[in-house]
Amino acid sequence: MAGVGALGPVVADASPKLPTITAQDLLAKVQTAKVDGLSGTVHSSTDLGLPAIPGMDGADGMQGASQVLALINGDHTARVAFASPDKAKVSILDAQAERLWTSDGTSAWAYDSSKREATKLTLPAHSKAKPEKTLPQSYDPQAVAKQILTAIDPTTKVQVSGTEKVAGRDAYKLRLVPKTDKSTVGSVTLAIDSKTWVPLDVTVMPRTGNDPAVELGFTSVSFDVPSASSFTFTPPKGVKVTDEKVPSKAERPHSIPQRPGNPSLIKPTKPGTANAGKPTVIGTGWDSVAMIRGAQTGGLTGGPLGQLLAKAPSVQGSWGTGKIVTSKMISALITDDGRVFVGLVTPDTLQAAAAKAPR
Repeated sequence: MAGVGALGPVVADASPKLPTITAQDLLAKVQTAKVDGLSGTVHSSTDLGLPAIPGMDGADGMQGASQVLALINGDHTARVAFASPDKAKVSILDAQAERLWTSDGTSAWAYDSSKREATKLTLPAHSKAKPEKTLPQSYDPQAVAKQILTAIDPTTKVQVSGTEKVAGRDAYKLRLVPKTDKSTVGSVTLAIDSKTWVPLDVTVMPRTGNDPAVELGFTSVSFDVPSASSFTFTPPKGVKVTDEKVPSKAERPHSIPQRPGNPSLIKPTKPGTANAGKPTVIGTGWDSVAMIRGAQTGGLTGGPLGQLLAKAPSVQGSWGTGKIVTSKMISALITDDGRVFVGLVTPDTLQAAAAKAPR
C-alpha cells in the first residue's frame, strides 16, 4: 500500500544507469509484480481543477462532502503497510489529525482522531476478502497504477522514457500517452522499481497546462514484511467505538462503513449495461464515461451545490437538458432527469456519451 509526503517522492539529480528494457517487457513485469509485504510513507498531491463550492465547510450536512473533497484534492501524507495475504494499514496524517484504516485479517478498523470515533468490522471466518476491500486504494501507487494500465489499448502510446531514483531506489519511467484528443489526460508516467517491479510513483499530467493533476508516490519504502503487530489497533481512551459485522459472503464496496469520511470506491458495471445504484460505463479506455442514475438533481436549487450549478452553463441535446461542470481534468453533466455523467473527457465527449446512454 502507499501514502505520500509533503515534498513529493525523493528524486536524485542523476538518473541511474539500468539495463535496457522494452516497454512491452516492463509492462509484463509490472502486471505480474508481487511482494510479500512492504511499508513506507506516501505523499499525494492532487489538483484536478475542481471549482470551489461556497459555504461547503459551514453548511449543515456538508461536512461529509467537504471531507471527501479534502481527500481527493490537495496534499496528503500517509504511512502505509502491507503483508500478504490479508493484512494492510493506511494512516493519513493531516492538520494534526489522523484517519486510519487497518485490517489484521480477522477484523478491520476505521478511526478518525478529530471526531474521536472508530468503527470495528468483524470479518467472517475464512473470509476470502482482501484487505483492499476495506481500505482506501487511493494511497497505494501499485493499485492506482494497475487501474491505469487497464486503460491501455491501441489508442495508447507506451514507451520507456528514462530512469530515476524514487525513495532511494532505482526505477524505470514508463510513460503512457493517450492518442485520442477526447481525453483530458495528457500523459501518465509510472516509476517502476527495477528490482521488485512495483510502481513507486504515479504522475498524471493534464492535456493542457504544465502542472501535474495527480502525483502519488513513496518518499520512503521498505520491502521487508511488517510484523503482525503493525496491523493491530487499540482505540484511545474516550473514543466512541461502533461494532459492525461483515456479511459472510464476499464484501461489496457499499457494505463498507464510510465513517470516518472514507470515500467509497465505485466499481462500474460492464459497458452499455444498466444496474440501479451502480454506474453504467459508456465508451472504452481513455474515453470512458460513467453514468449514475437517480441523482435527484431537481432538488439542487439551494445551498452550496445549488449555487455551483446555478453558475454552470446550461446545455441540451438529444439526451435532454442539464448543466455541465468542467475542470482541467474532470467533466460532469448533470441532467434534469436525474442522471449524472462523469469522465476524464472533454465536455463534447461527455454529451456524445449521454446521447448514446440508455435511459
